[in-house]
Amino acid sequence: MEEMVAVPYHRAEPVHMVPNTVKETKDQNSDAAAAAATSSKTDANTTSNINTASIFINRYIYNKDDEELIVAAQAVEEQLQEFRSWRSNSSASSSSGTCDGRGIFVYDLPSRFNKDLMNDDCSNMVPWMNFCEYFTNEAMGEPILKLGKGWYRTHQYSLEPIFHARVLKHPCRVHDENEASLFYVPYYGGLDILRWHFKNSTVTVKDRLSLELMRWLQVQQPWVKNSGKDHLFVLGKISWDFRRHKGEKWGTRFLELDQMQNPLKLLIERQPWHVNDIGVPHPTHFHPHSDNDIVEWRSKISQSDRTSLISFAGAARPGAPDNIRSSLIKQCTSVADERICRFHNCVSGGCDQPESLIELFMESEFCLQPPGDSPTRKSVFDSLISGCIPVLFDPFTAYYQYPWHLPEDHRRYSVYIAKEEVRDMKVDVVERLMKVSLEERKEMRRYIVDELMPRLVYGEPNSELDKFEDAFSVSINNVLDRVVKLNSPL
Repeated sequence: MEEMVAVPYHRAEPVHMVPNTVKETKDQNSDAAAAAATSSKTDANTTSNINTASIFINRYIYNKDDEELIVAAQAVEEQLQEFRSWRSNSSASSSSGTCDGRGIFVYDLPSRFNKDLMNDDCSNMVPWMNFCEYFTNEAMGEPILKLGKGWYRTHQYSLEPIFHARVLKHPCRVHDENEASLFYVPYYGGLDILRWHFKNSTVTVKDRLSLELMRWLQVQQPWVKNSGKDHLFVLGKISWDFRRHKGEKWGTRFLELDQMQNPLKLLIERQPWHVNDIGVPHPTHFHPHSDNDIVEWRSKISQSDRTSLISFAGAARPGAPDNIRSSLIKQCTSVADERICRFHNCVSGGCDQPESLIELFMESEFCLQPPGDSPTRKSVFDSLISGCIPVLFDPFTAYYQYPWHLPEDHRRYSVYIAKEEVRDMKVDVVERLMKVSLEERKEMRRYIVDELMPRLVYGEPNSELDKFEDAFSVSINNVLDRVVKLNSPL
């Protein structure tokens, strides 16, 4: 379904296309290196970060002679290490009734900032489809009976209302702002901007609601007290949609506002230069109610008969010559045997039926996941929860994005092939994947199914998960711990 709404890929600049940030980072790194040379002591954490960054660069950077790219990649890796340090030490701390000092206050925003966007604008949000059906069942959409219990026709941009519904029922929610450590602002900014993407609207119109929200917040005492540092926003579209540059027309400038630099922002695709942008999984179609729902699905995908080695569900990007999708399609379709590679064409709504995609992924060992309109893909998470090993071509697709939900060692759950190698015709992806041993595939799938899958799905609003942490719990626990630490006296 990520094929539906075009996003200008040029906004997702490669890491080496941010010269000011790179220069600042390079200067900082030079200063740090000079300081280290004059000191007889080396901080263990710093050494660890440098070593990790070096491994990271050697594994994922295609052009190792590009100094600016390497410096920038080091900066991103150090930022990821910072995010990982925020992770909650107690996975059950917020779900087991232990809420001392961890209260969550949910602002009761005027409905124009959230519910009205679902109710009043759903039928004409984009010209070619009706979103209203996706906003039923608290934005999970209609049930998919064919796939079993807990499966829904969830739209990829439904994170905001899904997250909102879960926070409202969180055991640590408080109604007195004086008892709160975290303040959640349920603004559906992704739905706000989505309704203007394909209309001839001025930037003033596009920015109007977010600016109204800032005026509303700036008279709220909790916001004033801490300048928004203990506030949380959840945005169901990619960061670039909220970072409109001067002279451009796409998106809003919501995340570029001065007032929005302090709060934490959870997004389905983060901007790598902003430390308060944190990536969280795209919503999938699976929303378990209980631990047993997860156990049953885990058993089903573990036993699935994987009749194809490789599959690719997507469409070419003829207007984007640097995109590698056409090359992958050519490599896949040149193999006559679908037991080796199956191509599922998403042109003209070919991927609108979740059942067909999930079944394809359940029948495949590897799922090709090249960038599309932006680096990340909802399909990565669809493949993971189906037990299909994702093959990634750009570190921005997942490795730079989700430090709380995916492990640091990316080889445990994915295969990486640099997109430059594909573009320069230096690798045959099919041949490369055929060389991965059966034992390696089995171990990666075991890790995906047993360890990763529960952390990548959002349980339904009334979910009763005890044994497992889902994507929502991982996110909210880490945010709570981060805010509590910031508010604690030294």
